[in-house]
Amino acid sequence: MKILESLESIDKFIIENKVAMLYFSSQNCSVCVGLLPKIKELLKKYSKIAYAKVEIDEVQLTVGKYSVFTVPTVIMFIESKEIIRQSRFISIIELQEKIERFYNLI
Repeated sequence: MKILESLESIDKFIIENKVAMLYFSSQNCSVCVGLLPKIKELLKKYSKIAYAKVEIDEVQLTVGKYSVFTVPTVIMFIESKEIIRQSRFISIIELQEKIERFYNLI
């Protein structure tokens, strides 16, 4: 999983990929560590989705720009527009259903 370490790299990632998913986490978040392998496994089914991880401890400006006030947070963009956002207690099943809904339209 690609790790984005600046606000500029995040913006560039979203613009350069038609479908982009960002996984926001924190180094002190045990839920984030446990959820990440499940997210990676889920995204193996969706080859059109480019995904990356952002440590909010390292890129603190993301809190304001992307309104990430809790972790973990998953945001998916299609053509630079946010279409999915889930935070804190993320259900893999619910996330998969939301991805399916949009993925079939791409």
